[in-house]
Amino acid sequence: MGSVQIPASVDACGTDPGHARLVCLADLLKGSVSEENLENLQLDYSVGEAKNWSNLPAGAFPARPGVFLGEFSVEERGIVKAILQEAASQTDNEGYDELEQTLNADDYIGSISTDYGVGYASFNSKFAFLGTPAETGTWQLYYGGHHLALTHTYTNGVLAGATPSFRGVEPFPRFNMNGRENAPLMQEREAFAALLRSLSDEQAEAATLEGTYRDILAGPQADDAIPEAQEGLSVAELSADQQALLLAAVETYVGDISAAEAARYMARYTAELPDTVLGFTGTTEVKDEDDYVRIHGPSLWLEFSVQSNKSTGESGNHPHSVWRDINDDYGGNSE
Repeated sequence: MGSVQIPASVDACGTDPGHARLVCLADLLKGSVSEENLENLQLDYSVGEAKNWSNLPAGAFPARPGVFLGEFSVEERGIVKAILQEAASQTDNEGYDELEQTLNADDYIGSISTDYGVGYASFNSKFAFLGTPAETGTWQLYYGGHHLALTHTYTNGVLAGATPSFRGVEPFPRFNMNGRENAPLMQEREAFAALLRSLSDEQAEAATLEGTYRDILAGPQADDAIPEAQEGLSVAELSADQQALLLAAVETYVGDISAAEAARYMARYTAELPDTVLGFTGTTEVKDEDDYVRIHGPSLWLEFSVQSNKSTGESGNHPHSVWRDINDDYGGNSE
């Protein structure tokens, strides 16, 4: 997607950011695609369909709705790029840039893997509208593939939910592909490590979770996996500087969406800090296999889990990571 040019046709939607421009771009894309692709692009809204996201590659999870990126024309992919840039942050290594780097990772795996049946390629991410993009009603911008899920739900022109938001990457931490160095999720790992390194021995002991976590809990098809009981160290026991480090880690996720919408989430999570808990297992560097960290608040759920490489055959590790909002997942809808 990095080399795809945004076509001049998007100029018809103006430059003022926001939901109205997003709807205009969606209409532009729908007016450009073939009838066959339109049938798979514009779908009815349901939470059941929205839950069909996964960290698995295309061939391993065929239930994803939508149109493969590779099924769009080059110009249509340019409109998709404009839509994603409108919905996501434009900050380096966050938002759209992080999405692009995750796609580059699939191209990298595809260039060295012999397991082509599962579909390692950036063209194998899917894009859909669940519900009709409009100023009234509910609809979701659905975009995802291997190691990626973006699920933005809008109700009456307002972002009602930016989660579930899944990010993972292999290889990790850095690789060269598609004309650039890629390091998605490095900022998340570094933010978590800075937070854990700041803990005193007593704080670290209180934050240590029982058992070993080999993956995240609240991943795909695990919408009810967030435990009711919190486990770990109360954030109220952290110093002001340590709380700032925790919020910096949270912002590497919330910062994937537009600044105005991110500010709303950050204000909520900041207000809930006294009732938020930090937990981890493994090392404080968050880079070895089975290293795991979570932040669990009244609304916020973050997980970062480090696993061994599975697709490249190379030594090293790769993370799975998820941001969920206990109240706003799927826009707070149940059906």
